[in-house]
Amino acid sequence: MPSAETLEKFIARVESNAHVEAIEEFYTPNATMQENNAPPRVGRDTLVESERRALARAKSVTSQCVRPVFVDGDRVVIRWIFEFTYPDGSRMRIEELAYQRWEGERIAEEKFFYDPAQLKPQPFIGT
Repeated sequence: MPSAETLEKFIARVESNAHVEAIEEFYTPNATMQENNAPPRVGRDTLVESERRALARAKSVTSQCVRPVFVDGDRVVIRWIFEFTYPDGSRMRIEELAYQRWEGERIAEEKFFYDPAQLKPQPFIGT
């Protein structure tokens, strides 16, 4: 079960858009990460590389935890909103629930629940 302090540090790390660093610091070596019902990615190194590739496609990302965070023993649910801006000016907003199983102070399993229709970038409409 994560301590309240560890959980707050994890959230702060993600909200500062240090996504790769959050994985390196807060996930177990054999952690899994799963998008909806897709097969899980396995291993912290795999998760780090996948996150790097996803972030490299974006010009910028903002990350927000929508509180409250739900904790029940080693299970944690966090509601996130991520906004991506791409080099062509298009944007994508993803709202998701992250369902996590912690082993002590590190995440061992994480599954994201979101509407896949959100994954389509919307064109930039400027003034």
